[in-house]
Amino acid sequence: MRRLFSVIFSVVILFAIYAAVFGMPDRVTSALNLETAEAQGDQAAAAGPAAGGRPGGGSRATTVMTTPLELQPFEVVLNALGTAVALRSADVVSDTAGEVTQVNLSANTTVAAGDVLVQLDARTQTLDLEIAQAQLDQANETVARYDRLRASGNSTVTDVTLSDARIAQRLAEANVGLAQVALDDRTLRAPIAGKLGLSDIEVGDQLSANDVVVTIDNDEALLVEFELPERAIGILQDVQTVVASTPSFTGRNFEGEVVSFDSRLDDVTRSVTVKARIDNASGELWPGMTFAVRILQESDPLPAVPATAITWSRAGSSVWIDADGKAEQVAVTILYRRDSTVWIDADIAAGTAVISEGAQKLRAGAAITTPDAVRSGARDGAPREGGARVGADASAQTAPAGDPT
Repeated sequence: MRRLFSVIFSVVILFAIYAAVFGMPDRVTSALNLETAEAQGDQAAAAGPAAGGRPGGGSRATTVMTTPLELQPFEVVLNALGTAVALRSADVVSDTAGEVTQVNLSANTTVAAGDVLVQLDARTQTLDLEIAQAQLDQANETVARYDRLRASGNSTVTDVTLSDARIAQRLAEANVGLAQVALDDRTLRAPIAGKLGLSDIEVGDQLSANDVVVTIDNDEALLVEFELPERAIGILQDVQTVVASTPSFTGRNFEGEVVSFDSRLDDVTRSVTVKARIDNASGELWPGMTFAVRILQESDPLPAVPATAITWSRAGSSVWIDADGKAEQVAVTILYRRDSTVWIDADIAAGTAVISEGAQKLRAGAAITTPDAVRSGARDGAPREGGARVGADASAQTAPAGDPT
């Protein structure tokens, strides 16, 4: 007998620990609530309407928490890392070989388009141009003489002779042009306006054809190139501005605008390449900087409810609303979810009381109330849950029928 008592006592202790940690099982809670409701119903029926009981026992309202439905925009935030390049950049390349005779390549110096940067030895090309120019002068004089003879009626100048002279004149003009190009190639000029980079070219160096002399960056604006995931494709058409920050200027944000993006996704990374322009009139930002880019897009106001208001069934997701004190279930489609808020698509008017806690125990058409309404009813002398009143009414309800008191 003592052993049986020990087993029963152990089971009771384990059940108490389980109830304290995980709560009472639903079946036990339902059974207890049912027995309590039946007892209270019998007591209210015995007390009668004069004692505040409901005729026939009645069913009490379920206490729930409600939240008014709000319309809130959903903000899509995309973050990426990118590298900046100058809006325009050029490499100054030598088109021909030669010895350097003049250098104007001070680093970080601002130059204008057409400024002379490097001069190569051009003595041979200058002489070639003079020779070609002399040949052109001779050809011009020959054609002019033949034209005068033909005009005076001299028959010694035939059509063939005049044609050959004019062809020689055209060849001489072309030779002058070639000599001029060769001479111009000995002078390296800035193709664009901007800042010069570092260069190790000095006077006396020998350059070869296609040698890079110096780089020029026009950094009045920077282009930041970054990658966005595939899900960003839907918002790139609408997004115009980005916010960028760089470790070089902690705490500062720079606004930019999207100027272009690729027409296809990368096969490996499944991302799209985007370029954004950031104005740099002050010149404080340098090409090559790393930027953290953030893109923001705000949707139109959408119905938003707490995540605890969403219930699930075989039919899908839904919420419960307070329809004049009765529970009503409305099917919804979840659009977005962030932290404890869910944005939905549903036919529910703004301001409607949505049940945020206690929806799991509801049935369609069930009577519902809120803790505020219960406390207000208690202060006004309304029946408490179970049919009891406060003060003297409670004593009258608990007195048995026929009691002299």
